[in-house]
Amino acid sequence: MSSLVRLRLLPSAQCLYNQPVRVLVDGLRSSQVVTVKARATDDKGVPFHASAVYRADAGGGVDLGREPSLGGSYTGVEPMGLLWSLRADALHTKFHKTDSRRPHVVRFSVHDGEAGAGPLLAEATNERRLLADGVERQPIKEGNIRGVLFVPPGDGPFPAVLDLYTFGGGLSERRAALLANCGLMVLTLALYGHDDQPKKVTKLHLDYFEEAIQLLGKHPKAMDSGVGIISISKSGDLALSIATHLPNVKATAWINGCCSNVAIPLYYRGSQIHSALMYDSKHNTVTKSGALNIKHGLHDPLAPENEGSLIPIERATGHFLFVAAEDDLNWDSCLFADQMTERLRRQGKDNFEKVVYPGAGHYLEPPFGPYCPSSFHGVVGAPVAWGGEPKAHAKAEMHLWNKIQEFFRTHLFPEAGAAKARL
Repeated sequence: MSSLVRLRLLPSAQCLYNQPVRVLVDGLRSSQVVTVKARATDDKGVPFHASAVYRADAGGGVDLGREPSLGGSYTGVEPMGLLWSLRADALHTKFHKTDSRRPHVVRFSVHDGEAGAGPLLAEATNERRLLADGVERQPIKEGNIRGVLFVPPGDGPFPAVLDLYTFGGGLSERRAALLANCGLMVLTLALYGHDDQPKKVTKLHLDYFEEAIQLLGKHPKAMDSGVGIISISKSGDLALSIATHLPNVKATAWINGCCSNVAIPLYYRGSQIHSALMYDSKHNTVTKSGALNIKHGLHDPLAPENEGSLIPIERATGHFLFVAAEDDLNWDSCLFADQMTERLRRQGKDNFEKVVYPGAGHYLEPPFGPYCPSSFHGVVGAPVAWGGEPKAHAKAEMHLWNKIQEFFRTHLFPEAGAAKARL
């Protein structure tokens, strides 16, 4: 390793997961070509890696926020490209970062030449924490509820949000922890495959989410202005059902979901309230990677025979944020968002806004995480393509993260307290 070459991470080598970091290299020769690499390991122990080729400026420096990558995992000026382009060697592998107590550790290195096999010139480690200082992480095992509650520092009261990152089994803390860093009290729920819960479910019960909302409402630091819900994919229709059938839901963020209850029937107080809209595999196609494109596999939610699965969202009293990715290959989330906004308009409702992201795929998550082109789908039982172009998807995630905070700030903070919001 050269003692003259430095790799610097600004403003600090430690930061929060969703914060950008500036990557600088200096001490190179003028116009020297180097490869900058990044590598990380997820919570399952799977290694991910990325690389980009740069040419030093006249002063022997490379600034990833200013200089274009000439090749590797991406090209062009992409300040955070080495983070969102991290990939595993195996196809159909999703990055798992679910435990908020473990930071996302990324190791950067600079190598001579464009092949990436040249001598190591410099290296640095970026520790990307999911929990800000003072945020409390409280495992919840109370009544039927299994999950983790994140409480911001201070006396509160704080707006309460239910995070429904529920499908795939187990418990995901990443999004909930990062929202708590922004001043929200967030309960992320497990639905199955966690603690003493069953490994699979054949029925869903709205009572479980009602109990979770009541648990949030009883917390001494919870604001009494109602609760928010954030969801993605299958949990999007659960969020719609909660907002429609349960009281005191003020703000629902629906990300790439469906307008009908999908795959598993929904019950409330012992009775079925929504049947399940199902998939038909005959519409699936196979992508070049071998993953399935299931975009058109879901039955028509507006067909008369599927009326029992359709969620009557016009009965909801809160506000909706509908987020749809144009290249979602899991299903046609743009179509479903259009159907819902049209349904609300016909009922004279204006309690919604819609955001559409061109070039983005299904898994819109907090920014600066590895883009996932395909992975195993629990309902389909095979790898599926999620869609999206990596650069456009990463850009969408950055915009959406700010949009979500703005949405909850607008609809969960009492008017008098909005100016004091730390979001």
